[in-house]
Amino acid sequence: MLVGTWNLENLYRPGGPYGPRDKATYEAKLAALAGTLNRLRPTLLGVQEVGDPAALDDLVQLLDGRYTATMSQYPDERGIRVGFLSDVAVTVVADTAAFPEPLRPVQIDDSGRTADRAGRGVLAVHFSTRATWLTAAVCHLKSKLLGYPGGRFVPRDEGERARYAAYALGRRAAEAATARALADTLLGEDGRRERVAVLGDFNDEVSAATTQILQGPPGSEIGTPGFDHADKGDARRLWNVAPLIPEDQRYSRVQAGHRELIDHVFVSHELLGHVVRAGTGVPHEEDAAPAPLPSVGTDPEERRDAPGSDHAPVWVDLRP
Repeated sequence: MLVGTWNLENLYRPGGPYGPRDKATYEAKLAALAGTLNRLRPTLLGVQEVGDPAALDDLVQLLDGRYTATMSQYPDERGIRVGFLSDVAVTVVADTAAFPEPLRPVQIDDSGRTADRAGRGVLAVHFSTRATWLTAAVCHLKSKLLGYPGGRFVPRDEGERARYAAYALGRRAAEAATARALADTLLGEDGRRERVAVLGDFNDEVSAATTQILQGPPGSEIGTPGFDHADKGDARRLWNVAPLIPEDQRYSRVQAGHRELIDHVFVSHELLGHVVRAGTGVPHEEDAAPAPLPSVGTDPEERRDAPGSDHAPVWVDLRP
């Protein structure tokens, strides 16, 4: 059973301000995405950057098998939201954007404007079959790409760049805390008995402070001396599967020529015991060289008409 996450990169129908400029370009994007998904064959896939739910429906029509889409009701100002694709029946157990109490609003621009909710909702679903069961939450944290007043992507000076980087970091940290609060609810009193996954586009690498907010009590990360020793913290921990990904595959995006793993899958203690392997790209093609990803810059307009996605899927293979 494959569970994973994939940023579909600005999935809109054509004709709007953000999507492809024409139908042919749109169809090429859908075909590229569907080609990857039909080779990936996920049971449950968290998706990000769905700008138009109808576009995700169009994508579903191109998939082999009986897939359904489940979407968050909390999009950002561009309509971007998270969701799930699944070939099993799922039930929504949570969909929230509000920062957890007592976390206060964070400043987001020079005017002093604040936000008291995540830019995109965090959606959790549950499924249960005769063979297995799982609860998963998907999130999409604030991008490291900095935008400035007037729709600019270039700062007026270094002072402005530094301030807006601080605003973005504070918002991403608050959103990570929001996802972690939902994870606490899903884990319940003793997370060692719960099969929980938290996954998505965290917009930061494994060692980043914002990413590590999701882990919970430190001390037994994969690959550390404490990993094989049970302790009380296991009931609240989430483990990032990144160390299980082969080193040459351990990236999901290329930024200015630099490979980075910014899409993550976290699993609970019970679910960790069911992980067979983890990877990026398409698992059935792991013996081949990873598919090349485009190197992206700071202007999102450059890829408006590009096919496919600038992210690679990140996944775990689970035994029942």
